[in-house]
Amino acid sequence: MADGEDKHAAPTLRRRVYEIIEAGRGEDRHSRLFDATIVMLILANIAAFCAETMPELEAGYGSWFDRFEVFSVAVFTIEYGLRIWTAVEVPFLARLGPTQARLRFALRPLQVIDLIAILPSYLGPLLGIDLRILRALRLFRLLKLSRYSPAIHTLFRVLSTEARALTGAGLLLLAVLLFSSTGMYFIEGHAQPDKFGSVPMSAYWAMTTLTTVGYGDVAPITPLGKVWAMITMLFGLCILALPVAIISSGFAQEVGRRDFVVTWSLMSRIPLLSELDATQVAELMPMLHAQHLPPNVDVIPPDGPGRAMYFIASGRVELQAVGGNSTFNTGDFFGVVALLDIHTQPGRFVARTRCRLLKLYKEDFDRLEMTCPQVASHIRQVAAQRKTARLAAQARAAAVST
Repeated sequence: MADGEDKHAAPTLRRRVYEIIEAGRGEDRHSRLFDATIVMLILANIAAFCAETMPELEAGYGSWFDRFEVFSVAVFTIEYGLRIWTAVEVPFLARLGPTQARLRFALRPLQVIDLIAILPSYLGPLLGIDLRILRALRLFRLLKLSRYSPAIHTLFRVLSTEARALTGAGLLLLAVLLFSSTGMYFIEGHAQPDKFGSVPMSAYWAMTTLTTVGYGDVAPITPLGKVWAMITMLFGLCILALPVAIISSGFAQEVGRRDFVVTWSLMSRIPLLSELDATQVAELMPMLHAQHLPPNVDVIPPDGPGRAMYFIASGRVELQAVGGNSTFNTGDFFGVVALLDIHTQPGRFVARTRCRLLKLYKEDFDRLEMTCPQVASHIRQVAAQRKTARLAAQARAAAVST
């Protein structure tokens, strides 16, 4: 497609497709359906690969496996093509030309994985690759699940961020492996030349010992060799703990950054909180707890204690009370009347749509009054107005009923 034609090629349709396959995850019903379909197809492909290795299933259903493979490749190819087509809708690529944007998008790791998942099926027949090798390459489709797993995304980011530290730990392990195998070669080489006759031969024993696997098929028999083995085991425990500590620390930092971004994104949608300066945001952010709720669930049940108030970052919440129902939309807050007056519970709060909320507990509100007194004062004023209005509405309802 020419660049000049591409700019005018059904932008509305292309934008909608982009929202479904890329941008609308978790927010759009069609997007959730699309994601669920692709995930189930990936899992079905892995199950089919495992089933094909069973001779009785291959003999009875081999043709069905082949048809399913053709269908899967067709679906994955269409998915890949749609992602490349909609690449010009990606915000940070929109300023580039269509060709350059799509090329840049195609080189992203997730897109490379998508290409590897389908490319062998096209190149295999052309290059005469062994069918068994071709089937084994289908295991790469399992990597496509990384697109739908935040945990795998986090792991990749941690490995990328901590690459230098992990490389250092790997070099340290290599050094210890070399010293251990060299020492065992000099100690045990004359006693067991068939097992420790060279440093490479001793390296097998050193690796199984350092990793605490210890197959037992190769073991020292001299007293000095046994002492050296114990020293190697101790070094192994220390060395292998380094990558685990690096990755766990990286996970903790990544989760902290993600929570910061999520909370800040939600706060920016609430007018009362978006006007705070950086110092106030830094003090308030640890007090807020993000919650995502589906439609038609109780946020605060009837007669529930007022332990927290809620800010609505997106969605709609309805209050069902004796004096009448009230609706709270994006940017509003609720639950503050019960929070400040524990004996007054106006009614039942129900999420009418999918909601993103920020929850502030009573003890954190007390801290808020010290750190952001103007925000707390505004909340108290609104709470007093709402309480007065609801008491008046309840009085009117009681008068009508009598």
